[in-house]
Amino acid sequence: MKEFFENLISTWWGILAISLICVFVWILLSALLYKQFFKRFYDIVLSFFGIIVFALPMVIIAIAVKCDSKGPAVFKTERVGKNCKPFKFYKFRSMSTEAPKDCAPRLLNSQAYITKVGKFLRKSSLDELPQMFCIFVGGMSIIGPRPCGFSEKDLIDAREKYNANSVKPGLTGLAQINGRDVLAQDVEKKAYYDGEYVKNITLWGDLKIFFKTIGKVLKRDGIKEGQAVKPQTEKSDNINELSAEQNECDTQLKNAEDKDNNS
Repeated sequence: MKEFFENLISTWWGILAISLICVFVWILLSALLYKQFFKRFYDIVLSFFGIIVFALPMVIIAIAVKCDSKGPAVFKTERVGKNCKPFKFYKFRSMSTEAPKDCAPRLLNSQAYITKVGKFLRKSSLDELPQMFCIFVGGMSIIGPRPCGFSEKDLIDAREKYNANSVKPGLTGLAQINGRDVLAQDVEKKAYYDGEYVKNITLWGDLKIFFKTIGKVLKRDGIKEGQAVKPQTEKSDNINELSAEQNECDTQLKNAEDKDNNS
């Protein structure tokens, strides 16, 4: 047996055969233990290399944001994480500092506040790059339901019905490749897609979402910026009215508009 292996590794085809077997075993283990171990493993590895590869572009973007408008380059807030626990969320600032704070993006007429650089960053999705740090430290995953704000009570409740709050939020997800910003108008449908993802988390499913996301980003498909949308009120007793947080968001927006009119 020892002689057989010595002869095997002494030839190029033998080394190739061993390499292919190792790759096959790795893929098999990744598929079988994906939810238990390898999903987090790939999150750490890919986000680490992503931070290194995009380090220089992120520095350039940060400088551009600072030069374009006053305020910090990175927007920091808390978003709803796994099991509805808060986690630190980062993205490049794409709106002026006068924009209402802690207001759900889909409820805000952001066109009035979005900056010139911010418009480009949003269309290219480059504003999401700092979230690689969120993935690396464990607050997020590469694939999962997109993190929502605590003011989006209707979406949180809808996701609870589909068990979509039980996993880490992601940089992209099933709902994003099926509508992205456009789907924000239908909270129930968005939560449904998130729930379907949670029920079928697999290596192949995540790879499919990952590569479809790249195509969507390059085509800038599903982007609908600048319109505030109200949550759907059908199919859920928990979504019959805007939450108190959303009413507060509307008040902040009205106050900001009044301030602009008076100035």
